[in-house]
Amino acid sequence: MRTALRSAVAACMLLVAAQAVGTDIPYLTGRVNDNAEILSEATRRSLTERLKAHEEKTTNQIVVLTVPSLEGESIEGYAEAVFKAWKLGQKGKDNGILVIVAPNDRRMRIEVGYGLEGTLPDAITGRIIRNVMTPRFKTGDFNDGIDAGVNAILAVLETGKVPDSVGSAGEGERSSPVSHIQGPDLSIMERILFGAFIFGIIGLFTVIGVLTPGVGWFLYFFLIPFWAMFPIIVVGTSGAFYLLVTYLVMFPVAKLMLRRSGWYKKAAKGLRTKGNASIGGFSISSGSSGGSWSSGGSSSSFSGGGGSSGGGGASGSW
Repeated sequence: MRTALRSAVAACMLLVAAQAVGTDIPYLTGRVNDNAEILSEATRRSLTERLKAHEEKTTNQIVVLTVPSLEGESIEGYAEAVFKAWKLGQKGKDNGILVIVAPNDRRMRIEVGYGLEGTLPDAITGRIIRNVMTPRFKTGDFNDGIDAGVNAILAVLETGKVPDSVGSAGEGERSSPVSHIQGPDLSIMERILFGAFIFGIIGLFTVIGVLTPGVGWFLYFFLIPFWAMFPIIVVGTSGAFYLLVTYLVMFPVAKLMLRRSGWYKKAAKGLRTKGNASIGGFSISSGSSGGSWSSGGSSSSFSGGGGSSGGGGASGSW
């Protein structure tokens, strides 16, 4: 009876572990695991020899993994699961490194064990991805991209210095000290869900600001930090910058165009003379705070809150 109970518990644990990651964790076959078949035999052999020599010299264990697709899984979550399953690095030293590439998703990551984070911090791994691997991947040269990336990692670990090829800043970082900020690595489904939540909220208040005489200009300035930071979670730094510029330009344009319409003039006059007006089934009233919205004849005030958002990591795309 006890044996059967133990077997049932073990089966349940295996089932939970298997469901924790959507993409299967492959079997560790060596230092180079080219499951996506994007590397030539010569590259696989050369990488294996160099990684073996480095491990014999330093005990650092570096493994390369390519998978065709992450199947919607976050590359950070998948890389961490693979790292733990394969137990990379020496026990007590935690000196393992996983270089993972998913060509169909155009995603890659360098996962670093705790013991090597001081020598190979996120800033350096991020620059290796952006400056060494990404340009080669964009041309479809996975052999040279992975080979050059591994060489850069080995150079940092063995010499303690960042190679000139890695550079001191990634593409576009010289133009602005904040352009290196990246959004968190999310799957397509997660981006859609976060996008619906974020843009649903700030989009609603933006529409209210455009449609409302008077207090609308207060909302215009109030929403600027929200449009500047929250979209980074979904579309990254560059996308958030373009959305902010679009908001800064289009909000005043839309509001100035609406000022010419009859219902807008009527609503503005109602607020000045009677203290309230109706727009699209909603009633707005003026007050000491500038105005308030209500629906169905009742009046209720609204106020906005503040928040912060940030993220980063040594992941990349091409």
